[in-house]
Amino acid sequence: MQRTMKGPMDTRTTVVVITKDRCQELLRTLKSLQALPERPPVIVTDNGSADGTADAVARNFPEVLLLRPGRNLGAVGRNLAVSRVRTPYVAFCDDDTWWDPGALREAGDLLDERPRLAAVTARIIVEPAGEEDPVVADMRDSPLSGPDWLPGPALGSFLAAATVLRTDAFRDVGGFHPGLWFGGEEELLSTDLLRRGWWLSYVEGLTIHHAASTVRDSTARRTVGLRNTLWYTWLRRPLVPALRRTGYLLRTVPRDAASVRAFARAAAGLPWVLRQRDPVPPELEARLALLERAQRVSVARRYVG
Repeated sequence: MQRTMKGPMDTRTTVVVITKDRCQELLRTLKSLQALPERPPVIVTDNGSADGTADAVARNFPEVLLLRPGRNLGAVGRNLAVSRVRTPYVAFCDDDTWWDPGALREAGDLLDERPRLAAVTARIIVEPAGEEDPVVADMRDSPLSGPDWLPGPALGSFLAAATVLRTDAFRDVGGFHPGLWFGGEEELLSTDLLRRGWWLSYVEGLTIHHAASTVRDSTARRTVGLRNTLWYTWLRRPLVPALRRTGYLLRTVPRDAASVRAFARAAAGLPWVLRQRDPVPPELEARLALLERAQRVSVARRYVG
């Protein structure tokens, strides 16, 4: 395949994609990335696909840097890819999402102008309906305040499939935590960024499209997501807020086998979680508490499925 040459390249941003057993969806995303006017370098980590994904990428997109760790690294596959990034910014992209033309250039401009801004998260359009993802309203109405120089509402977390990050900031906090593996892994990384004085922002003018993969197990994802929410809470929230949030989740999640598995797996991880526990200071906890209250009424953040 030949690259579509449209306008000057933008050498500031590398796109990182992790994938597993979604060959056709990934090829569609790579074709879209190939046609972007920015012509960004692309790195794909194949998390042990068994459907020929890696070979198809190598055959159809030889310009893509393809990493084959030989097993499913989960979100840590992004860490592996970022270790090969040589640009100041990295745009995360899932195998079922794709960036709007010009969005990466605009994100680079915003980050260039704001040295303490770690990440900008885009407006997410669900395809094929063309509607906003419900989580967009949460970001647009974020309860957090921030400095006047932010390009949009201050955020307490980001969505990896729709965010451009400062590469050095990502590395500064060690990337995604290997203990969480995958599922809501952004929350812990975001808190660690905030703790180090970085800012996160939603930007209405940036757009990414999401055509949710049909090759997914929503119940398994809910189990892992709830487990990771508990681990994050126990790792970073002070004792009383951590106990309060744990109790709230116990009372409100669906009373089914998936929730039981999530709590059991979270409890099994308590030894390593308590060894690594490092609660945030009071000023950051106050911001996390605001976010938690907003999440309780969110229609986009429910442990269902």
